Amino acid sequence: MDENRKQIALIGAPLEEGSGRRGAAMGPTALRIAGIDATLIELGHDVKDEGDLCPLPAADLADHPGANELQTVAAFTRALDASVYAAARSGRLPLILGGDHALSMGSVSGMARHAADEGRPLFVLWLDAHADFNSPATSPSGNMHGMPVAFFCGQAEFAPILEKNRPLVEPGNVFQVGIRSVDARERKEIAAQGVNVYDMRSIDEIGMARIMHEIVDRIKAQNGLLHVSLDVDFLDPDLAPGVGTTVPGGATFREAHLIMETLCDSGLVSSLDIVELNPFLDDRGKSARILVELTASLFGRRILDRPTRSA
Repeated sequence: MDENRKQIALIGAPLEEGSGRRGAAMGPTALRIAGIDATLIELGHDVKDEGDLCPLPAADLADHPGANELQTVAAFTRALDASVYAAARSGRLPLILGGDHALSMGSVSGMARHAADEGRPLFVLWLDAHADFNSPATSPSGNMHGMPVAFFCGQAEFAPILEKNRPLVEPGNVFQVGIRSVDARERKEIAAQGVNVYDMRSIDEIGMARIMHEIVDRIKAQNGLLHVSLDVDFLDPDLAPGVGTTVPGGATFREAHLIMETLCDSGLVSSLDIVELNPFLDDRGKSARILVELTASLFGRRILDRPTRSA
């Protein structure tokens, strides 16, 4: 069997309640329409589409004044934790189609359990305009898509969403690239916890290639697994407008593809989130198509293989 051929599990997570606005629940459908499954199959991978998760709200949890839509987000967190863990244990690479970024509370937690079973550390590459290290005590809005990193690092244990003694991610194993919008309290938290932050100024000053080689070298040195979480707003909004949290000055087309090509070469990626795609805000599927192209780069498409599109 070709060592580059991967077994991939597509898991739809039509979660929008974590963002505080409607539309992200259509993300999984838009990515499928844009051909994410067919693209991966054309690249030689074995793709199993497990459909969309549809969990019932977590009725055992009480409302929380600082965590909006807690029952729904918790239900997706639990379902994703279980489904991602099961897919990884079966030998498949979980590829989660989102859905807002609160879904990473579950996907990363499931991968942390798998990494613990393997006796290897889990690293997270967070490609996002935002640090998402808030908790109900620090969040200005209470929207839970701003809390996943704090949650899977064990710094947002405000409700029994998952078992408290579950495997967590060390904050020093989180690499945030493309950050350009951070709350004042959040800034203090990520600095105190030792999260690795490469903001857009860092990218401008030292370059994306050097940043990615530093990250890859650190993960390889520790024989780690890598979860990649790609938020649409990592990209510049002129390139990918289909997101409800646009921040000017994001990554360029080439910078984004360089990341994915470097990750492909590294062979480190064990799971992937694609999040915050809101087709209602998109321009004729532009953002969905770019996300599929970036996914193709991560899974082996090279520049010389790219088709020419008519104007």
